[in-house]
Amino acid sequence: MPQEPIEMILLKHWASYVALPIWLTDIAGNLIYYNEPAEPILGRRFDEVGEIPADRLAELFVTSNPDGTPMSSDEVPLVVALTQRVPMHRVVRIAALDGSVRLI
Repeated sequence: MPQEPIEMILLKHWASYVALPIWLTDIAGNLIYYNEPAEPILGRRFDEVGEIPADRLAELFVTSNPDGTPMSSDEVPLVVALTQRVPMHRVVRIAALDGSVRLI
């Protein structure tokens, strides 16, 4: 198994000390880490789930508009950020890993 880049090791270490929920993805959109404050939002501990490939994220976290209407994949903030290479934020509704629905 190849060694993880030092930048990623340091970023994960830093995120583990931050009190805000942090979700780290690589350039391909794979979920590579989320910190403890993000665990209640996503519905599972990172230690239980581990890294998640980008193609599985849409299956695991069903994303919709705050009113519950479906959101096309090109509207999802992570997809916009990765495809257009711009910062993106908006309120979305997710069905988390524990089955609960949350606005984030």
